[in-house]
Amino acid sequence: MLTQKLAIVTGAARGLGYAVAQQLAAAGCKVLLVGRDAAAIEAAARRLRESGAAGGADAVAHVADIADAGNVAALAARLRREFGRADILVNNAGVFLEPRDFSNPQGASVFEVAPELVAATWNTNALAPLRLIQAIVPLMRENGWGRIVNVSSSMGQLAEMGGFWPGYRMSKTALNALTHLAASELKGSNVKINSVCPGWCSTEMGGPEATRTPEQGAASIAWAALLPDDGPSGGFFRDGQPIDW
Repeated sequence: MLTQKLAIVTGAARGLGYAVAQQLAAAGCKVLLVGRDAAAIEAAARRLRESGAAGGADAVAHVADIADAGNVAALAARLRREFGRADILVNNAGVFLEPRDFSNPQGASVFEVAPELVAATWNTNALAPLRLIQAIVPLMRENGWGRIVNVSSSMGQLAEMGGFWPGYRMSKTALNALTHLAASELKGSNVKINSVCPGWCSTEMGGPEATRTPEQGAASIAWAALLPDDGPSGGFFRDGQPIDW
């Protein structure tokens, strides 16, 4: 890269988000790690600075709850004031608030789940990325370059959707719709947006039985974050390959 890119990664204190931050730093990006817990996100940024990654020495922490509109506005203001740019946005932060007993999912039935829990899931998984995109895309447009990655899930695929976990499933379907909508409105610019399913990763959300490491899941996200100018936009990908909506 002729100019160091600034990458904003939400939910970057641990797991998949931190692995994405590591891989983008290894590619030479300056990474702004975003998280709710001040001690955890500061520690993550410090680990990245000490990692020896090409862009790791420049890693910066930012404390924010991305589900809070005021926090998102403050992040956007900092980006403009302190950096004057925002090249990559990885919407990784997410929640899975419903019971996750996959062997007996009745507690997460569409007929049982509290609508308030569904609304809380949507606020973080779908509305927060919308707020972030609205806040950060203006900087991308001003600089003539941008990459947005919405971290989605196969659980949000309409093509293969089963029952149960309506909050998580519908929020990820909505996130995919946001990708499609934004890509249509960004057509003709060099700002690209895609959804990525990282697969089932062994994170706090995914659990210890997951089949992929965070680093394996992060590779798909980093690929979409670093697409060349002739790369795709408005798609849904896993391992760099398109998958059904």
